[in-house]
Amino acid sequence: MTITQLKYVLSVAEYQNFTVAAEHSFVTQPTLSMQIQKLEDELGVKIFNRSKKPIELTEVGNKIVEQAKVIVDESNRILDIVHQQKGFIGGEFKLGIIPTIMPTLLPMFLQNFTKKYPKVKLIIEELTTEEIIRKLTDGHIDAAIAATPLENESIKERPLYYEPFVGLVPQNHRLYSKKTITADELEMEDILLLEDGHCFKDSVLNLCRTHKIDNKKGFQLESGSFDTLIKLSKEGLGMTLLPYLHTLDLNEVDKSHLREFTNPPPAREVSLIYHKSQLKMQLIEALKKTIDGVIRGAISFSDVKIISPLQKK
Repeated sequence: MTITQLKYVLSVAEYQNFTVAAEHSFVTQPTLSMQIQKLEDELGVKIFNRSKKPIELTEVGNKIVEQAKVIVDESNRILDIVHQQKGFIGGEFKLGIIPTIMPTLLPMFLQNFTKKYPKVKLIIEELTTEEIIRKLTDGHIDAAIAATPLENESIKERPLYYEPFVGLVPQNHRLYSKKTITADELEMEDILLLEDGHCFKDSVLNLCRTHKIDNKKGFQLESGSFDTLIKLSKEGLGMTLLPYLHTLDLNEVDKSHLREFTNPPPAREVSLIYHKSQLKMQLIEALKKTIDGVIRGAISFSDVKIISPLQKK
């Protein structure tokens, strides 16, 4: 039994196809199949039911895959131990970031990080929270930046900052004349929202449901970006809510439409998250230290009310 064989098993279990698994493992399909067959012969069991399309794990195969994940993670930890002992911070590091955080946070720390740690090859993907959880679980990314809490036992969360919600209110709106607003004053039918799949939308829904539980009206419009929501709001189609960092680069005219919430304002918790196996911790710590260093000057809210990004049933 070898680590390589176990990695091949995990790949087939994930993609449910020997050819696709071989492509992602950078070997030929016959090589991958032969190694898995050797492992099955050694164990005296069938790990996969090859007669099914797509390929399925057998009952014992499911148990083998769970143990294989542990073994492969622990084998990867050996390299981590060596790197930590040598004080080496380098190599490939895959980072996922949700779309509502990527455009504001990434420019703040990316240049600092790449200058300070030139031996790190940082690979960044824009992913939804659902995609992040799946890729962290499958080992396809090393860490992520997302809105928390996620209440997932397999994922560790390290808060980076707390980002208040801010209202953007058009001149023809009933709340435009107010200096500050409260969650009680929000009405879902005149709030422009992001599309499904964005956790910020779920946070806004959770905020409003707290006070409008019986509201069953539909939404006028949903969009894929904050820039679009801002433009639509300025056209008088409704108000919208923005994360604080998205308001910093607005022009002075647009800023005149911003309305902060009364204290403590609703806010999202933004965290650096990673799998509980805690691989590549030296890189995770380096990333957190870099972000901590740049974010303090831009955002320092602590007296806030955290609104969960998890969908309420």
